[in-house]
Formats: sequence, structure tokens, C-alpha cells
Amino acid sequence: MKTLSITSNSSTITGFILLGFPCSREGQILLFVLFFIVYLLTLMGNASIICAVRWNQKLHTPMYLLLANFSFLEIWYVTSTVPNMLANFLSDTKIISFSGCFLQFYFFFSLGSTECFFLAVMAFDRYLAICRPLHYPALMTGRLCNILVISCWVLGFLWFPVPIIIISQMSFCGSRIIDHFLCDPGPLLALTCKKVPLIEMILSILSPLPLIIPFLFIMGSYALVLVAVLKVPSASGKRKAFSTCGSHLAVVALFYGSVLVMYGSPTSEHEAGMQKLVTLFYSVLTPLLNPVIYSLRNKHMKTALKAILGEIKNWLSKKILGN
Repeated sequence: MKTLSITSNSSTITGFILLGFPCSREGQILLFVLFFIVYLLTLMGNASIICAVRWNQKLHTPMYLLLANFSFLEIWYVTSTVPNMLANFLSDTKIISFSGCFLQFYFFFSLGSTECFFLAVMAFDRYLAICRPLHYPALMTGRLCNILVISCWVLGFLWFPVPIIIISQMSFCGSRIIDHFLCDPGPLLALTCKKVPLIEMILSILSPLPLIIPFLFIMGSYALVLVAVLKVPSASGKRKAFSTCGSHLAVVALFYGSVLVMYGSPTSEHEAGMQKLVTLFYSVLTPLLNPVIYSLRNKHMKTALKAILGEIKNWLSKKILGN
């Protein structure tokens, strides 16, 4: 491969080399087409949810406003990795600049942290709706919803500047090859010239907190929801209560299931392939599946999406007939 000839002389490298998914040229083109389609479908699916919530007055409730913000987040989350991945599939060198690498590092992990906070806030919303149904309109007001949304974004983007600044100031030696499709802190620290145990310990403590704290909050919220649902006397009432949080639980299971596999497994070199696949699942496939999960399990969302499709068809037919 051409990348091997380039990596032999590290002095000519102006950044890091993201190996991605090494295979033949034909395989790279096939992967490019596949992930390009996945990326477009992800953008369309999440944008359709945003449009449905924006244009349907019946969906102007805290639950759907949170969902629209979550879909907006998913668009940027997948955009932080996939466009660069697509460019790498067609590149011979697969080089990413130092600044580009650390910018990707910042946005990918900040958006991922924001997603964790959003999942926790959505669990809190479902807790209030099921456990405090009579007080829900007074508690989950539009003002509180806006505060929670802003808090998720601020917390997510204020968490990682310090770790990234620390790592970016370190010197890197050797081939500067990152056996991944994105700039992950583990491979980056492995390329530093001098190991600093204190910094690695601080990073190992700070990095998991945006995952662990929201996860514990989500589990606590649903434990209370489960207790409340079990007290409902009728079976139909229990089904209705579970159906209101089923989609959110499915998304939590997809995201946290893959993330826990990723960060709960050893980071040894022979497991690099598995880490790439798991990262691919929660960073690319989960944003693709989320709109499907929320639209298939929610009749209000399905009705809104059908109305939007109907309006688009009418507009296209008028344009065609007009021409």
C-alpha cells in the first residue's frame, strides 16, 4: 500500500495517519459508497424528525422538542466522523493534520457527551410523565425544557477542552499511525514520546464521567418508572406506560450497550479491529437507527411524517404539471 511507503519516513508527515479499514482499492470504493448512503439516510431520517416536530403543532410538547434537539445533535455527531472517513476511503495517504485530528477529537467526544446528557434529560421527562402525570404540565414547562436543552449542550462542550489541550501539547514520535478511523485518545496517547502516568490517570478519570453519570441517572429514573408502572392495576395501562418510554429505552440500549463494550474491553493492539467495529456501531449506525426507532413506535410521529411526505408529493406534482 502507498501508506506504508509514506510511513517509513516520519519526517515527511504533517499529521497523523488514520488507517481506517485497510483493504484493496475496490474495497475502499465499495466502503465509500456504502457509508455515503448510510450518511445520507442518517441526515434525511433525523432531518425529517426535526421537520415533523417543527411543522406539526401537535408535536410542540417537551417530549418531541427534546427529540428534535436530539435528532439535530445526531446530525452533527455523525458529521464529525463520516465525511473525513469518506475522504480517507478515496485517499492514498490517509493523512489528517494535527489541528484536524484534535478538532475531530473535540467535536466527536463533546457531541457524544452531549448525547449522554440528552438521553438522561429524556429519561427525566419520561419519569415525570409516568410518575407525576397530574403535575407534568406544571413541572415540565417550556422554560424548563429550554434550560435543560441548553444545559446539555453547554455541559457536553465544556467537558473535553482541558484534556484535549493537555494531549495536544504533548510531543509525538514514531510513525504517527492511528489504527482507527477517527482520532481516539487511546491511540493518540500510545504515540506520545514520553509517558506521563499522572496525565493518563486524569484522562482515565475525566473521560468516563459524561458516560457514567447520565447512565446512572437514566437507570435510576427507569427504576422509579418501573415501580410506578407495576402499581398500575390494568394491563392496558401498563402497556401504555411502557410504550411511552419503549423507544427511548431502545436508543439507550443501543448507544450504551456498544459504548460499554468499547470502553469496558481491553485496549490491546490485537483488539483494534473490534474497537473500530464497536465505535462504528455507536457513532454511525446508532444515529441511522434512532429515527427509525422513534418513528416506527410512535403513531403521532408517523402521522406527522406521512403529512410531510404528502405535502412534498403535492408540491412535486404541481411543479411537474406546471412545467
